Amino acid sequence: MEVTAGMVKELREMTGAGMMDCKKALAETNGDMDKAIEYLREKGLAAAEKKAGRIAAEGIVDTVVSEDGKIAAIVEVNSETDFVAKNEKFREFVAAVAAQAAKTSAANIDEFLAEKWELDPTKTVKEQLSTMISIIGENMNIRRFEKVTAENGFVASYIHGGGRIGILVEVETSAVNDEVKEAAKNVAMQIAAMHPKYVKREDVPDDVIEYEKGIIKAQIQNDPANAKKPENIIEKMIDGRLNKELKEFCLLDQVYVKDGDMTVGGYLDSVAKKVGAPITIKRFIRYETGEGIEKKKEDFAAEVAKQMNK
Repeated sequence: MEVTAGMVKELREMTGAGMMDCKKALAETNGDMDKAIEYLREKGLAAAEKKAGRIAAEGIVDTVVSEDGKIAAIVEVNSETDFVAKNEKFREFVAAVAAQAAKTSAANIDEFLAEKWELDPTKTVKEQLSTMISIIGENMNIRRFEKVTAENGFVASYIHGGGRIGILVEVETSAVNDEVKEAAKNVAMQIAAMHPKYVKREDVPDDVIEYEKGIIKAQIQNDPANAKKPENIIEKMIDGRLNKELKEFCLLDQVYVKDGDMTVGGYLDSVAKKVGAPITIKRFIRYETGEGIEKKKEDFAAEVAKQMNK
């Protein structure tokens, strides 16, 4: 069968693969569109293996929240370059991953990757990822996800910097209205900007407190100015510095960025009084793209030369 420009265009639109790849796929499969798609998928899997060694430390975080605000998910999908992270096809894929994460029963990333891809149950999530690697031409990685269910309230989300940082906040309250939702969004923005580790002091594990006290004590003892101070004074100094650190670690104790005269906890109390119902932050999740991934540093000129010599 003769491969026409229209067939190539149709296959390209269906798969996102390159024009010459589509033309070759149709020629190899005698113009059978389904077999041509399968051909590209198979080639995509082979190409994905070659790209798997590259470090994917860019990408985006995305969130999805159900219409009733009860179920939400957050995902991080990595790419090699910031350029691809801005690609519309990549972003559509990440949005689809987030949508699937909101419905998943998977307990970890391996189980999630082994699930059937909802938009095409003939493939797993991992196989769809491999297909996208082939289409986009870079290594990609679904790094992590988390699903949140709010039983007595709602989940608020916030995306900062076009997907660089993503936040989910689970709010417990009987007053689910615009004012409370606005407060939840403000808290999510606070989390994005100030990076708390815990909601409140009671959430900080004892071993973390002891570790921090040990660090502070060593700092104080290593300062010659404190050499002659009695132990009870040293203990008060440790407690003072620890309290200062906890104000930075704990969301509710942080200074509220939109009003430096109150804490986040104080801000929520003020909103709770207005709406006539308690507002409790049950938990939050903060993802920042690439955090903890060691990025590979290469000389740019050498990279260009390597590409030219291929």
